[in-house]
Amino acid sequence: MRHHKTKGTPNKSGWFDLPGTLNGPADLGKAQEALQERYRLGSLLGRGGFGSVCSATRLSDGAPVAIKRVPRNRIRHWSELPDGTSAPLEVVLQDKVSTGFPGVVKLLEWLELPSDIVMVLERPEQSQDLLHFIRARGFLREEVARPLFRQVLEAVRHCTSCGVLHRDIKPANILVDLATGQAKLIDFGCGTYLQDTAYTHFAGTPSYSPPEWTRFGWYHGEPATIWSLGILLHEMVCGKMPFRRGWNFSWGQLSLPQRLSPGGSSSLGMGAIPVLGDGSGLGSVPLWQLLRRWHMSCSPPKPRIDGKVQAQL
Repeated sequence: MRHHKTKGTPNKSGWFDLPGTLNGPADLGKAQEALQERYRLGSLLGRGGFGSVCSATRLSDGAPVAIKRVPRNRIRHWSELPDGTSAPLEVVLQDKVSTGFPGVVKLLEWLELPSDIVMVLERPEQSQDLLHFIRARGFLREEVARPLFRQVLEAVRHCTSCGVLHRDIKPANILVDLATGQAKLIDFGCGTYLQDTAYTHFAGTPSYSPPEWTRFGWYHGEPATIWSLGILLHEMVCGKMPFRRGWNFSWGQLSLPQRLSPGGSSSLGMGAIPVLGDGSGLGSVPLWQLLRRWHMSCSPPKPRIDGKVQAQL
């Protein structure tokens, strides 16, 4: 993974002065030269509180990539790469989990600019985020949802084995390679290091936050991840969020569509996938039993004497 640090005067006209790029200040010195020599920038893929992402093509071999720009003033945490280089925490986490594993989008290089951090990421040529993949179909049939969800579980297991907590698992942060069916976890901007003690700061999407955060103002990484995985699975097979805005999920249970199979020994079972370790409860739970058990657990967990929370599944 290459790293470029540049100095210079920001350009007032736009980002890198290239057609199809994003608006905002940037350096026109070494950064522009490096990007123009290696990439042809394309269309805007997304914009949000994190910054902006656009498509691009690597000129050396025609490979598609994504270029993510994050304003420096929005980067709160820095850490160290294995070579001792100081880098934004997102870059460090992405570097830890993306090498040699197909289920996480790979970080190819990053550039440090006076006003921005730029990350160059792999991008499957025919790809779509899972949010739009679901919306285009209304909901996912079981035979489509099962392999995709299994891959997400494997990606989560990989990240936790590397000591990384993603904290923002949702359809928009899962990229689907339409040619191969490979699912890739993206966007570690809300991520942090996995720890045994409780977190007292929430980062991620509020509608995916675990009930213990809403009720108590703290959460543990593994149970919170399981909670977001349950919401993700519901969205995949039902085509919508399980909770309406303002609905108190402390009371009652949610209903599931009758078209779902009962699970059990069905061929749709996901097999033994220890996602978050032996205590996660996801060791060998068939896929739809997993969703049904998650539905039946829709009430805030009670803290144990040691202050921890049991996993929801």
